[in-house]
Amino acid sequence: MAHPQLSIVIPAYNESARIEHALDRVLSCIAERNWDAEVLVVDDGSKDDTAAIVQRWMVQHPRLHMVRNPGNRGKGYSVRNGLLQAAGDIVMFTDADLSAPMEEAQRLLDALADGADVAIGSRWMDRTRQTIHQPLYRQFFGRCFNWVTRTIMGLPYKDTQCGFKAFKRDAAQVIFRLQTIERWGFDPEILFIARKLKYVIREVPVTWGHDERSRMSYLRDGIKMLEDMARIRANFMAGRYDKAIAALKDTSTMVTPQVAKVVEVAPTRTVAPRSVAR
Repeated sequence: MAHPQLSIVIPAYNESARIEHALDRVLSCIAERNWDAEVLVVDDGSKDDTAAIVQRWMVQHPRLHMVRNPGNRGKGYSVRNGLLQAAGDIVMFTDADLSAPMEEAQRLLDALADGADVAIGSRWMDRTRQTIHQPLYRQFFGRCFNWVTRTIMGLPYKDTQCGFKAFKRDAAQVIFRLQTIERWGFDPEILFIARKLKYVIREVPVTWGHDERSRMSYLRDGIKMLEDMARIRANFMAGRYDKAIAALKDTSTMVTPQVAKVVEVAPTRTVAPRSVAR
């Protein structure tokens, strides 16, 4: 089967209550828009029926695949694992709750077609596009985290955490091989790496609606994310990103074959082989 133009990655951990709706909407959107696309669900060690539901849908949808992590490793690990397995010329990820409707992916694709290497969805560039608002306490903590991120890491974006991002394949193959953060704090790191590599990043306002079933705790996970920011800053100060980037010479050998319908994947490396580079 020829490789697709677009790969859509959905990280999933215990998503049996939402994954069927997500697959229905994503696959329907692909058909309606006539996108040449594959869908990869990355099962992050789910203990419920997530994997069984996806496998049942795969019977009728040959371009729906599942990748299984070696246990529960976190959202950042899942996104990296999926995007590095993806075969598309453009690769993107979206959360299983589809807080940003799949149709909004066209806005990311347009930004890439207009010259960007990375396109990131934003909830805060145009707040009138928010259909269901977060509770005030979540808005407060979210904006505080964004301010800290902008200050510590020098990221100029209004929204680093929106789970709706797209990449040209060659950019993704480099960025995600350099990623080290495996849980919630991975978004600022991949943007930090992309800026360091001088990729063109475009922030795009998207329609977005809050899902009350969100599992993220701004207290518990917020503290962990601040620790991740400190790790990223320490890696930068120690020159670890520079050393890893210096090893990247040629992305042409970064060819990832299309995954089988179910794949058991060993932990991915965070630094590219010495022979591979930008």
